[in-house]
Amino acid sequence: MKLGAFSTSLSVKDIKASKQFYETLGFAVFAGDLDKNYLIMKNGNALIGLFQGMFEQNILTFNPGWDENAQTLPEFDDVRTIQKHLKDHGIALINETDETSKGPASIVLTDPDGNTILIDQHV
Repeated sequence: MKLGAFSTSLSVKDIKASKQFYETLGFAVFAGDLDKNYLIMKNGNALIGLFQGMFEQNILTFNPGWDENAQTLPEFDDVRTIQKHLKDHGIALINETDETSKGPASIVLTDPDGNTILIDQHV
């Protein structure tokens, strides 16, 4: 299954302090809006999302159809195909998408240890 770009979405208490910390580790702002309390930071192929006040726990995020530069991939597995595969294999979803829709959509699930996984397609 092709899940696309991977990032860790961190629930942070102080986005400015987190931005400074990750810049010290060599990350640079790639996308987002500090005034809206979210930033996507990049260091090589590594992506970290910083989100203040948007969700309670950290989230593993996959973006079908994108590479780590937010460029559309020529081939990828659509989120609806991924959703069907997971459901066919008995994986419970917290949020599903309309299987008859097209384009951007997302699903949410948890792994056996309770870690939240967001599969968020933007294309």
